[in-house]
Amino acid sequence: MRRLAIACAAIAATVSLLAAASPASATPYHLIRWQDTGYCQIWDQSIPTTPWPANFSIVSEELPTFDAAFSYKTGLLNNGTCAF
Repeated sequence: MRRLAIACAAIAATVSLLAAASPASATPYHLIRWQDTGYCQIWDQSIPTTPWPANFSIVSEELPTFDAAFSYKTGLLNNGTCAF
């Protein structure tokens, strides 16, 4: 029984190390703006659906990280393009 527990712990440690060592896949983000409210939202392109309702427009190019999308959104908030 003890050997089984040690083997399971070793397997779990190996799997977690491999998962941590694998490169993270970069999912692109877009900034979308709702036409009726002017609210801007960061949209993760890895979500397999489109935003609902469909009264939005894409106001940015593909941004590589969430931080880049957040910085872009902050700039649009400061110049008045987006509403909070």
